[in-house]
Amino acid sequence: MAHRRVLTACIVSVATALAGAAVAVAAPTDVIVNVASPPTPFSQNKQNEPAVAIDAHDPSVVVAGANDEIDDESCAAGDPTTCPFTDGVGVSGVYFSFNGGSRWTQPTYTGLTGRDCLGPAACTAHPGPIGTLPGYAAKGLVSDGDPAVAFGPRPASDGRFSWTNGSRLYYANLTSNVSADKESATFKGFEAIAVSRTDDPRAAAADDATAWKAPVIISKQSSTTFSDKEQVWADNAESSRFFGHVYVCWASFRSNSHGNALPTPLIVARSTDGGDSWTTKQVGPATDNGINGQPDGCTVRTDSHGNVYVFGVGRRRGADLQLMYRSTDGGAHWAGPTAVAPVTEPGVLDPVLGRPTMDGRRHRQRGPERRRSHQPDRHDLGRRCLGARPRAAALDELHHGGRQLDRSGRARAAGGGPTRLHGAGAVARRHRPLRRRQRLHDALPARHDVGPRSRRPGLARQRRGGGAERVVVTGPQRRR
Repeated sequence: MAHRRVLTACIVSVATALAGAAVAVAAPTDVIVNVASPPTPFSQNKQNEPAVAIDAHDPSVVVAGANDEIDDESCAAGDPTTCPFTDGVGVSGVYFSFNGGSRWTQPTYTGLTGRDCLGPAACTAHPGPIGTLPGYAAKGLVSDGDPAVAFGPRPASDGRFSWTNGSRLYYANLTSNVSADKESATFKGFEAIAVSRTDDPRAAAADDATAWKAPVIISKQSSTTFSDKEQVWADNAESSRFFGHVYVCWASFRSNSHGNALPTPLIVARSTDGGDSWTTKQVGPATDNGINGQPDGCTVRTDSHGNVYVFGVGRRRGADLQLMYRSTDGGAHWAGPTAVAPVTEPGVLDPVLGRPTMDGRRHRQRGPERRRSHQPDRHDLGRRCLGARPRAAALDELHHGGRQLDRSGRARAAGGGPTRLHGAGAVARRHRPLRRRQRLHDALPARHDVGPRSRRPGLARQRRGGGAERVVVTGPQRRR
């Protein structure tokens, strides 16, 4: 039986980041965040890729997001040899705390669900209770996870931003079409970026779906576009010229997984009206080859003057580097990339995966196909866990030419190693493409989390009972 997976709050580490103190602190007490998730069955008890945001206006308000499969069917439903995601069912979980993270609430809304499909009958998504973002099914959309959350000031009726108006929560995530029929699709392509918003977290936490504004699709889509790996940030410094502006960055996979989904430019969308409308801009070049490659993931932040920074790991002359893009006019124009520092990937490089493995094992090639263990991307989990407000001073140093990125982005907790902070020092990790046809067989132990759902063409995920997931890759592509 799969063990129950729980999300834990990293509040003490986040508080240290906000205070800007790289000092030893007492070990935090773990707190369950996904309080409404059941202990069984799999995969309704599974979550991964957490994100967290603290309201700068009221730090007692904390919101978290995660890929949460609470509404998916049980593995016992339908064919007992497979464990698919339920088509049309969302996975963008949301959780609220109003006492600084000591206690959490997981709301229940209404939408397309499969949580009552416990088997043995096959499951089709149908209206019912959901523990994920509301409002997507009504627009023909599915909330597809990759959560990113941020608080900013609320605009007044005249459009001016002020903390006296209250706070606005932005929740960015992937979204797909409910309908596979192109004529009925809400947008072109396979995955888009959508943003949900609420000005009333307490009502949203109390199961009030009307507290959320309707999701807004912000990415420009074509029939071959797979938008992925988004991050969101709201300029929350009153000293900024662009106070209240919101930014979302993501990677735009543009070739329908042919040729490793290349090219993959970074895109930044900005909103100056609280998220009602968005303007997109390509950041840097799109060229991807064996020598130079663009970041296929990112982090976006602002400093106290309103300068915007996007960080990502790319390749120049065959070397992996932390790259920085900067805008001094509120995201209208961008300069870069600038190489900030070389990147040393942790773990042991696995030639089968084309990326480091965290358990130190290397997997051998067997004939024309390769076998490997499907390992979770633990760096994504760690990177997103501390998604708190960064130190503006650190970004100010970058603006003035300093090279403080790696030093200013770390703090040490008592009894443990350095804790990566999701601020100026956050390093967006580059995922290398799988370069040939592969069939991935090995089961993942129940104690681990596996990566999020993927609707990227050519990649089919089939979960097995006991917490395992089988992944079959039918063409070269990038994995997230």
